[in-house]
Amino acid sequence: MSAITEFNVFIWYVIALGVSATVFMDVYSLALKYLFKTPPLDYALVGRWVLHFGEQRLMHRTIMHSAPKRGELVVGWGLHYAIGVIFATTFIYLCQILSLDAHHLLWNLLFGVVTLIFPFTVMQPCLGFGFAASKTPSPCLAIFKSAAAHSVFGLGLYLSINALENIDFGI
Repeated sequence: MSAITEFNVFIWYVIALGVSATVFMDVYSLALKYLFKTPPLDYALVGRWVLHFGEQRLMHRTIMHSAPKRGELVVGWGLHYAIGVIFATTFIYLCQILSLDAHHLLWNLLFGVVTLIFPFTVMQPCLGFGFAASKTPSPCLAIFKSAAAHSVFGLGLYLSINALENIDFGI
């Protein structure tokens, strides 16, 4: 197999992996919404944040006070799935360079928890919610919900890796 073909196979694999793990996380979020009346994250706010980049605005007092932007829901959901693919790619790459077994549940769950670094240190402060949701009404609850969701992403990675291992991504 040529290097270009191997690269194409890798790209299709990590896209499938990232999307399926993110879907798993979203199904978990929907289950919480319907079973426990827990409101899910509003990805329109994430889209609003990104769309304000064009105005050179990265930080917000709170994103809810910032002007809504056309297409923010689509941008927010697109970014959510793109981040899932980026995280999946990072996980597979780390497993390769650290000689870890990507099929091991522990590594997947641990990676899911490690991905909390991004929302706690970048997204939440920029959206005006503070470091690790410290400026929200219930920071401990927000941290717990984020940790649970990212652990479910890790579980989704594990299940997806095992489900996708027998699929031929060859072109």
